[in-house]
Amino acid sequence: MAIIFFDTETTGNGGEDRLCQLAAKERGVSHAILNAIYKPPLPIAIEAMAIHHITEKMAAARPLFKDSPEYGEIKSLFEHDDTIGVAHNATFDVGMLGREGITPRNIICTYKVASAIDTESEIPKYQLQYLRYLWGIEIEATAHDAMGDVMVLEAVFEKLLHMMIAKYGNEEAALAEMLAISSRPMLFTTIRFGKHKGKRIEDIARADRSYLEWLLNQKKLEPAGEADWIYTLEHYLGRA
Repeated sequence: MAIIFFDTETTGNGGEDRLCQLAAKERGVSHAILNAIYKPPLPIAIEAMAIHHITEKMAAARPLFKDSPEYGEIKSLFEHDDTIGVAHNATFDVGMLGREGITPRNIICTYKVASAIDTESEIPKYQLQYLRYLWGIEIEATAHDAMGDVMVLEAVFEKLLHMMIAKYGNEEAALAEMLAISSRPMLFTTIRFGKHKGKRIEDIARADRSYLEWLLNQKKLEPAGEADWIYTLEHYLGRA
């Protein structure tokens, strides 16, 4: 089983945006499988440039990802039964690959796994760079550069895997649980906004059930991007 860490930099965060950089490396292998900038089929937003510093000029002479000589190999790698792709907030990166005609077969989302192991809500944030410094990971890597993020991602993954092995006994069982966690919506344990900010959702369900019912109805009015909250609220309200 090959474990492949990957990250995309993109033209923006919208539903039509596309990748302009893709980096990938195999677990335990020092050199990258891929680390390249591509010309996207639409302009790069200024807001995106301000984060990853990839400009229109830098991408202008590059091929579209689908037209690149490595496209077929990358597609085969991610769609192979024996490949586990690992990304942080994988829904976003998998979505970007999907717009390029690539459907990864097996995915581990380190964001979801970090949330799942934090059963006591002790971690304030689950962003990749936050976890990097929270856990004292010392690595020379540039944030918001696809390859830099991949290097941090691998280190965060190893930390999470160690925690999961301690709980589930061995690496095979730990990986299986990480895949399972990543395949379903996140189950939040704590409200981090509104009048109940900082409270556990199971406690709110007992003390102020009507608030959770109201919040669920609000989320369902515009469900795009709200799958995790809808799943969580239905779970605690007993409707899942």
